[in-house]
Amino acid sequence: MPAPEDFDEIYTDELKDLWSANDQMSRVLKKLTPKAKNAKLKEMLQQSQEGIAKHTDVLKELIAAAGEKTSKEHCKGMEGLVAEATKHCIEEAPKKGPLLDTLIVAQYQRMTHYGIAGFGTAAAYAEALGKTEDAEKLKAATKEIYQGDDYMNQLSQTVNAEAEGA
Repeated sequence: MPAPEDFDEIYTDELKDLWSANDQMSRVLKKLTPKAKNAKLKEMLQQSQEGIAKHTDVLKELIAAAGEKTSKEHCKGMEGLVAEATKHCIEEAPKKGPLLDTLIVAQYQRMTHYGIAGFGTAAAYAEALGKTEDAEKLKAATKEIYQGDDYMNQLSQTVNAEAEGA
């Protein structure tokens, strides 16, 4: 892709990158969800997939509203995080469920933190560009992602205690 020529292009490139990141995270969560043994973790992973789909719809809407071709730009950052999640939770996964659950939480949070950074950045760009409605939608998505991360922090205490006893 050629270098952006103005701030609007930087903004829409960020949205397209986030769309790709969401798609990649969603695909790996579909593989991880059935592997989770803790019922609350499994439920959270399923809910996260629904949230990702909702946030992806927002991204597509904002890209289209910007007059851009509704397409995604491959996110190499999330590609690396998904590769790590795949390695630790699928390819070289521990056999004991509680140990795997602990790794799933860690990898989920790494990917989620990438999303928090990306959506927060996109919201700041939208705000700077005077796209108030875009900024509000992106801030709402960021807040929802933070809430999921906070829940996962709480859940990790239970999951880690179960892993300690395994």
